[in-house]
Amino acid sequence: MKPALVIVGAGPRGTGLVERIAANAAELYAGSQLDIHLVDPHPPGGGRIWRDAQSPLLWMNSHAEDVTMFTDDTVDMAGPVREGPTLHEWAGVTGSTFADRRLQGAYLRWVYDDAVAALPPGITVHHHPVRALRVGGPRDGRQQVWLEGRPRPLLADLVVLALGHLDAEHDEQQRELASYARTHGLVHLPPDFTADSDLSVLKAGEPVLVRGFGLAFVDLMALLTEGRGGRYEQDAYLPSGQEPVLYVGSRRGVPYHSKIGYDLTGERPPLPRFLGPAETGALLARPDGFDFREEVWPLVEKELGYAHYHRLFTAHPERTALKWADFEERYADADPGERAALVAEAVPDPADRLDLAALDRPLAGEHHATPEEFQRALRDRIEEDLRRRHDPRHSPDLAVFLGLLSVYGQLVRLGDIGPWWHGFFSFLASGPPGPRLRQMLALSRAGVLRFVGADMNVTAEGGVFRATSPTVPGHTVEARALVEARLPEPTVRRTRDALLRDLHADGAAETPDGLLRVDRADGRVLDGAGRPHPRRFALGPFTDGRTPGAFTRPLTGGPAFRQNDATARAALTFLRALAPHASAA
Repeated sequence: MKPALVIVGAGPRGTGLVERIAANAAELYAGSQLDIHLVDPHPPGGGRIWRDAQSPLLWMNSHAEDVTMFTDDTVDMAGPVREGPTLHEWAGVTGSTFADRRLQGAYLRWVYDDAVAALPPGITVHHHPVRALRVGGPRDGRQQVWLEGRPRPLLADLVVLALGHLDAEHDEQQRELASYARTHGLVHLPPDFTADSDLSVLKAGEPVLVRGFGLAFVDLMALLTEGRGGRYEQDAYLPSGQEPVLYVGSRRGVPYHSKIGYDLTGERPPLPRFLGPAETGALLARPDGFDFREEVWPLVEKELGYAHYHRLFTAHPERTALKWADFEERYADADPGERAALVAEAVPDPADRLDLAALDRPLAGEHHATPEEFQRALRDRIEEDLRRRHDPRHSPDLAVFLGLLSVYGQLVRLGDIGPWWHGFFSFLASGPPGPRLRQMLALSRAGVLRFVGADMNVTAEGGVFRATSPTVPGHTVEARALVEARLPEPTVRRTRDALLRDLHADGAAETPDGLLRVDRADGRVLDGAGRPHPRRFALGPFTDGRTPGAFTRPLTGGPAFRQNDATARAALTFLRALAPHASAA
């Protein structure tokens, strides 16, 4: 019997793993046979999120030139580079295009087909368009993968979970809100993938509270405006009359920062500098672990500051008061207090200084007397963000973006560091396309979109939902509909994925934040004692090895590529030993 590998999940992560298997097979599996079983109810390549059956109004939030499924020389991996086109090269669109998700799905399908075609003759891929329900089997023997509607399991020598984003059961707060909505005849849409939500329950002209100002909100905004027949003419929005009125707020109270609209010219910041493999290795070597805020965040601050000031001094020296070499030497040796004094001395204009705390809480201490005053103030803030993010005079912002990518690549090595960092990264580095923010401005001026403020608090009382914010003291918004505009939390305890719940019940370990624990070396699933399972791997956002963004920018050393390569090589090495005499069922 041929060795068998089961990959549960055929979306971008499963596709990326097949690509790495194809790249490494010549070295590690030449001349041997192997069955690869892909299990996913959705088509290979795009999977659920990037499927063809969705609205063309839903865009990617990255330029087409910044999306690739292929490795390059910047990736720290043992396997070979296998070159291929970026999305914009493959699709023949301009690099600055924000493609719709259906086009990205077509690109992913092509990548999948290309990877399958590159496999050696003895390796065969089988797609099973159903759900995987359970994985069983001994640690030292073949695994059984039970599929929906199938009386017999797939037999596998190795199993890789590449499940992507997961649906989740409601937490206590969401259960209470859902119960209140049922009792009072209200509408409550819990965290979900916007494309999968039933938005028909949100009625024309009715106020809707929306909690969440990130990318899920952007999708919701598009589907409830253009998706209902409205249209944009230059800077104006012409309503169809079928839109609800959206009242949106969040912890920060502002939308994510716009994507940067220019390219970096000149010298890139030489990263990593203060947070690299040596520093993460030292943190991992500590027998008692480490504290993110006390021991990791200071390194992150220093690294991002270095990226910012390197760009400021090298690209805009007229706005500095010291030579870069002098600043760099003093910056390297300074503690946080000394760094602040150094920056004040060397960077005369406070607007040129990096203030991460202010970036994290942009409305802290800001209060407005009336809702209308706040609408105008936030529109001004969005317009300023758009100007800044499209003006190369502010190119230190792009250097900080590159610093964030570098930092995330290092933090992946540390495992689960809590949800705050991921949210901070997304707010600064994974925001919407500039045109989406211009649409927000038009919708605000048209009265279809209203801003609630920071630290939005929602209560269920008096037969309605009520929202308040300290940004506009004393003001309350009432509505009969509440939408939680965010993805479900990927916790193994609350996931609706039966396979992952069963895996957890069988002893797979989770982090304090509910992520599946995996071996940082190759993605093997860990048990409560920290032992890696010899035959089970996991890759993706539900693990403590989750990586930034859905896709990798070229020439940024993508950590997802590194993980895929390590898992592919570990799997091929293990399976090659079984090839002449695969274990009997």
